Amino acid sequence: MASTQSLPPLPPPKYVVDLNSPLPRPSGSTTSIPDPPGFSRKATTGKGRTDKPTSTPSKTAETDTLKLKKAWEIALAPSKQLPMNAIMMYMSGNSLQIFSIMMVFMLFKGPIQGLINTNSVFSKFESETLRGKLLGVKLIYIAMQLLLLALGIWKVNAMGLLPTTRSDWLAWESERQPAEKVYFAFN
Repeated sequence: MASTQSLPPLPPPKYVVDLNSPLPRPSGSTTSIPDPPGFSRKATTGKGRTDKPTSTPSKTAETDTLKLKKAWEIALAPSKQLPMNAIMMYMSGNSLQIFSIMMVFMLFKGPIQGLINTNSVFSKFESETLRGKLLGVKLIYIAMQLLLLALGIWKVNAMGLLPTTRSDWLAWESERQPAEKVYFAFN
């Protein structure tokens, strides 16, 4: 019988060795590539990881500034939809077709949902220091949603679905009774 010999284990692939070995340190303190903003070589530990930064008052002010900036971006986002929706409403025509009706439905659905969810949209930006500033941001957001609703109302009126003329209300009008009757006389 043949004896079974165990073969030596295969060496690991090159990518495994590269992943497990640390990167070589740059020679000298000056390198050709500058450090990115916010990076500090003094705070590095062990394998190139940095310690967690300590929270400072300026850090919270910066965070509030970033939160406010992001809140303004969200508040002004509906204004960026206005030109696109206006062109789409113009191109869909004024006739009563399934495409134009679906477009109008979507135009009303988005702003109504936006108005209902105003507080939940901005809840992630709420803090004691930003409470007063977020009120203005929310008002602008509501104004932009109302502009989108106005565009929808304009489209519904252009399609002839809003009862804005006298002929739309003829069923509720009574017949006029003449004050005098005129008879023609033949000579």
